[in-house]
Amino acid sequence: MTQQKTIEIVRVNHLRGPNMWTYRPVIEAWVDIGELEDYPSNTLPGFVDRLSAWLPSLVEHECSPGVRGGFLQRLHEGTWAAHILEHVCLELQNLGGMRTGFGKARETSQRGIYKVAFRTRQPDVGRRALELGRELLLAAINDTAFDIAAAVSELQDMVDSLCLGPSTAHIVDAATARNIPHIRLTSGNLVQLGYGSAQRRIWTAETDQTSAIAEEIASDKDMTKRLLKACGVPVPHGLLVRSAQEAWDAAQSIGTPVVIKPYDGNHGRGVSLDLESRADIEAAYTLAGAEGDGQVIVEEFIRGNEHRLLVVGQQVAAAARGTTLYVIGDGVSDMNQLIEQQINSDPRRGRAESFPLNVVELEDSPEVILELERVGLQPDSVPAAGQQVLIQRNGNVAFDVSAELHPSVAHAAALAARVVGLDIAGVDMVLENCALPLSQQRGAVIEVNASPGLLAHIKPANGPGQPVGASIISHLFERTHSGRIPVVGVTGTHNTGRIARLVAWLIHISGKRVGLACSEGLYLDSRRVDGADNTHWEAGERILINRSVEAAVFENPCATILGQGLAYDKCDVGVITDIGWTPALRHFDVLDEDQCFKVTRTQVDVVLPSGTAVIHAEAAQAQELADLCDGAVIFYACDGDNPILARHRSAGKKTVFVRNDAVVLAGPQHETVLLRLHHLKPTKAAQPEMVMAAVAAAWALGITPELIAAGLRTFESNPQKAPY
Repeated sequence: MTQQKTIEIVRVNHLRGPNMWTYRPVIEAWVDIGELEDYPSNTLPGFVDRLSAWLPSLVEHECSPGVRGGFLQRLHEGTWAAHILEHVCLELQNLGGMRTGFGKARETSQRGIYKVAFRTRQPDVGRRALELGRELLLAAINDTAFDIAAAVSELQDMVDSLCLGPSTAHIVDAATARNIPHIRLTSGNLVQLGYGSAQRRIWTAETDQTSAIAEEIASDKDMTKRLLKACGVPVPHGLLVRSAQEAWDAAQSIGTPVVIKPYDGNHGRGVSLDLESRADIEAAYTLAGAEGDGQVIVEEFIRGNEHRLLVVGQQVAAAARGTTLYVIGDGVSDMNQLIEQQINSDPRRGRAESFPLNVVELEDSPEVILELERVGLQPDSVPAAGQQVLIQRNGNVAFDVSAELHPSVAHAAALAARVVGLDIAGVDMVLENCALPLSQQRGAVIEVNASPGLLAHIKPANGPGQPVGASIISHLFERTHSGRIPVVGVTGTHNTGRIARLVAWLIHISGKRVGLACSEGLYLDSRRVDGADNTHWEAGERILINRSVEAAVFENPCATILGQGLAYDKCDVGVITDIGWTPALRHFDVLDEDQCFKVTRTQVDVVLPSGTAVIHAEAAQAQELADLCDGAVIFYACDGDNPILARHRSAGKKTVFVRNDAVVLAGPQHETVLLRLHHLKPTKAAQPEMVMAAVAAAWALGITPELIAAGLRTFESNPQKAPY
């Protein structure tokens, strides 16, 4: 009997920021495929068929051929287990509900051991996809059993519990489309958009502009109605009651039919509509009281459909209409069966948050049971054939009507949100027809909700959905604002920590509060708060989430890029001092300067198109690095006649060099002699490359030569003595 083949996962790492693989977070796994190094996929009998049967959606993977079915083509031609594992991990995440697409597999210097990198939006999901992917791949290779349904279900549960909710993710995607960076601050839906002092925060549909007072007002239904009525917003007449008797008395006073709902309820729970009899009103009071704090509102019933209008800022961003739910009896099925057959079978309904419509479950729906009892039915009742049975009068607000909305209706909703004081609000209105003016119908605002659900607008039961995430981002950020602060990254092996400190000092004297994370410590606005090596990812995030930081500087050794990724997504200035290989890089299987180049280029790859790469012209492959930059390039060198620097300068581009002991800034129109090196303290004068790198970075940020010179004279290089 042939021994079963195996794959061992040697090492797993989560690269949380831009890295040598891609701009986004990835799982990087070192895998040992053992004897499978001698068995590409086309030599494994039945393997491709088994894998395709479990994962038929692999046909969508283009892989290197660049066409649909490209990866399957590679399987038939013959490819290795590590490459296959990459695609399996990606597809398992896709099936789990977390869309990903990037992956690579590369050989290491050890035979049979590969680095497999694949995109993940949540590291725990990515790690589990790796484990399940290995199990699935081995089962397909060795022709053993694998429960694909259970694996996908497990990943779906993890995605639901660990990933951003669909509403928050929609907003984050809209921010990304505007080139606004984001940081997830908790395991929940609290997200920072932008960096440092330019940041904003969201918590699903709440923002850092959402007033706590406004939220309290919105949760007080009676107070909300009184404020709205006082400001001319149409609202139904209602009374606050504390007993079933008071509810009946209020209904008599208002005039039936009435609506009964909890004083502090939400999501339609405990709400009963179109009530006339005393028995129904008292039963509805009991239901509403159980959902709230015991206080209940009785208000006039307004005929029409329930609508949810999403107000962002001072405008309606989207509108959805609800529908009334019925089932038709067949003389055989009971109510539970009819609901499953005629309502819950709708593919738009589900229990997960990603479904636009909810399933109806009688055991969890006392409002529905109350409706049934009003017509003498129970969950186990069998209605007569053809009998129409009302299930829900309200809810199911998931049918987009944004394009139909009359301006007077939108005005009333926006006014309601402003009266309450919410910057983002879900305004519930009852309308006969949202396309008609309010003056031509009996419409009213029945609730104003803080932190409204967005899914009905993002993924309605009909139509493509509305770009409400973009509306929220436009509300938080002006059109030309990206939520960014100046960010500088320094990579190399020559005085990079000191260069980072000097750059931070030059920015500081220009008038900005600077955060700095480098090998000489963590600094916040001229104060060293941690003297340890702070070139790790957590230190970088600590800088970027600080609301007082107006500019940030980071030292990024190659080991940090390889082991953790950059703390920021993009930067304004990327400084490269050299491509210096160090023995510490052997841990990452980076064995020479050629391989080190692929790591160092990460710092250049993340320079913004509006930014600048500052590159030592005497560094190996300096021109190759410059050619990779999306922004401008400043070369620096001690020798003004350096060929790379000279060509750059002759092309009318910026350079920094030393002439006659003076640092010279050469621009397209003129030269500026900054200062002579002998005017600096001896420790700095002896390291002109360090000075020029920092000078070029400051120049790229628009700091004037006069301020740069002053900063060089006042910089204290000894971190023990420095106020910085």
